[in-house]
Amino acid sequence: MAGVRRKARILALKTLFELDIAGHDSEETLTRHLEEEALPQGVASFARELVRGVVENRERIDATIRSYAPAWPLEQLALVDRNILRLAIFEILVNNRVPAKVAINEAVELAKTFGGESSPRFVNGVLGSAYAETKKC
Repeated sequence: MAGVRRKARILALKTLFELDIAGHDSEETLTRHLEEEALPQGVASFARELVRGVVENRERIDATIRSYAPAWPLEQLALVDRNILRLAIFEILVNNRVPAKVAINEAVELAKTFGGESSPRFVNGVLGSAYAETKKC
């Protein structure tokens, strides 16, 4: 199942990245990506859930990023890092269907694959702080 979820996260990340950079429609963009890759239904369902969740909760998610990365204006974050954080924060704080540590680990893996040299450490730091704060509540 982890392979399916990771593929869905990658697809969701690609979609969110495109939305961020080009402002395309989320449903159309995701559908195009799904058609291009011909992935199993489980991947498609989870990717749709992730993309819709991030899009619908973006203000709350971005506010969370701002509060845990105050030295980094959201608009100046690398697009990949910003969207990895959005995806993971949705999974940790909103969706809550996977353990937070799994969502953080998956985000760090995405950062290693798609981000810059410092991306994994940055993503882990922001998400670790957000997670630690939720544990206090």
